[in-house]
Amino acid sequence: MDRRFAANVRLANGIDMPAIGYGTYRMDGDSAYDAVRMALKTGYRHIDTAAYYRNEEAVGRAVADSGIPRSDVFVTSKLWNDFHSYREAKVQFERSLSALGFDYLDLYLIHWPAPAAIRGVWKERMFDTWKAFEELYGAGKIRAIGVSNFWKHHLEEILPRVQIRPMVDQIELHPGFPQVATVDYCRQSGIQVEAWQPLARAALFSTPLVEELSSQYGVTPAQLFLRWELQRGIVPLPKSADPVRIRENLEIGWFEISAQDMERITTMPEAGWSGLDPDRVAF
Repeated sequence: MDRRFAANVRLANGIDMPAIGYGTYRMDGDSAYDAVRMALKTGYRHIDTAAYYRNEEAVGRAVADSGIPRSDVFVTSKLWNDFHSYREAKVQFERSLSALGFDYLDLYLIHWPAPAAIRGVWKERMFDTWKAFEELYGAGKIRAIGVSNFWKHHLEEILPRVQIRPMVDQIELHPGFPQVATVDYCRQSGIQVEAWQPLARAALFSTPLVEELSSQYGVTPAQLFLRWELQRGIVPLPKSADPVRIRENLEIGWFEISAQDMERITTMPEAGWSGLDPDRVAF
């Protein structure tokens, strides 16, 4: 039996996005290339990168060399904090596209809402930047547009004033940091949530509840976390360079967590948060 998870989610604009992705943060050069090639060979069809990661070129080569049609791989990149303006957003998008070697992107995100250098005017700069995103989307250069690290209060500020709503919000989310308010708001607003750091850097793997449920379901703690996220309707973006874990993280299509156990995981005490508050980050 094939245990891999291979479903899609449908974004608000009708685009299908694979429901589990592969993260590439802190991977560069040959390591990023090799890891993405392995992920694609294993069955992943959703790759997440960013200009800030400095691995777009390696990711693009890995996709090109995989032998998989470009149309079958969903690739995301992100606009970094130094470039929140209409003009710079367009320039940086073209740089990302060139680095990847693509003629379109599947998803492009604003990486953080309120960079330190423009925190006092973040809303005005965000609207200016978002106008460029809307135009790039309208021109067919991006199949879907969205944001990253926007919590509920950021979305409440911007949604009433944009022409096209973000289709995705990528946030830190994992057991111990379930982001219930933002997830609920996104669900009500037709925004798909993605989870970065979905495994909490393994910080919670040895807690009694996680050990109990992992044993009960016969899965690894990582598989338990990823399945919990998928059952909440969230798209997780696990990252690993280990071929065994790359495969295990995708093999979560064969079991289901009960409603009772889902609630137990969701209401775990807060733990494992990176501390990266989007209103207080120093970058």
